[in-house]
Amino acid sequence: MVSKKNTVVGLGELLWDLFPEGKKLGGAPANFAYITSLLGDEGIPASRLGHDDLGAEAIRRLGELGLSTEFIQQDADHPTGTVKVEVARDGQAGFEIAQPVAWDFFDWTPQWQDLAQRADAVCYGTLAQRSEHSCTTMRRFLLAAQPSAVRVCDINLRQKFFNARVVAESMKLATIVKLNHEELPRVMRLLELEHLGEEDSARCLLSSYDLKLACITRATNGSLLVSADQRAEHP
Repeated sequence: MVSKKNTVVGLGELLWDLFPEGKKLGGAPANFAYITSLLGDEGIPASRLGHDDLGAEAIRRLGELGLSTEFIQQDADHPTGTVKVEVARDGQAGFEIAQPVAWDFFDWTPQWQDLAQRADAVCYGTLAQRSEHSCTTMRRFLLAAQPSAVRVCDINLRQKFFNARVVAESMKLATIVKLNHEELPRVMRLLELEHLGEEDSARCLLSSYDLKLACITRATNGSLLVSADQRAEHP
């Protein structure tokens, strides 16, 4: 018996990371869709690219990876997103994110509405909500999804592209929140909540925003998963 594939949407930024040694296609939601497809489900990126050489190359690359490009919007007025990346000796990356770019201008379309309604899960982040235009479209997508759809909120506190309202509203719509160990205390301050350590703060977010799971990544120190009654660490 063949089990049904879940439809998992990576909603948000699709961009080129410009490393000193060359460029790589990225963006956290698109990466999520790709890894989902490797694990056997149907990962679908939903984003917007410029009508330019980098956009065309991104479409080709997605095709080579076996990902659908049906829900990638094209923008004739704004360029494909890029991020200059520098990696420090401790492995932490620094980012210089171009603005404005195509993924700042998501349009709400019948195609995106149909995708939202058939999604089993949606991964979305705070970064792609830096513009009011894309923020509004992403909220419409999440509200159009079925109540049973899992909503994974990826907190990305990059440069100055975030605020308390976006973080709070994103978590109100989420089933699962993912953030790193440096972002956790900053998020607690943003939301005017007391930071009492990783596990206690994670449980505070669970109860404050009716979340099922909090995922905290710790760079070289692994990860911590916290639900209402369980915890799991990985080194």
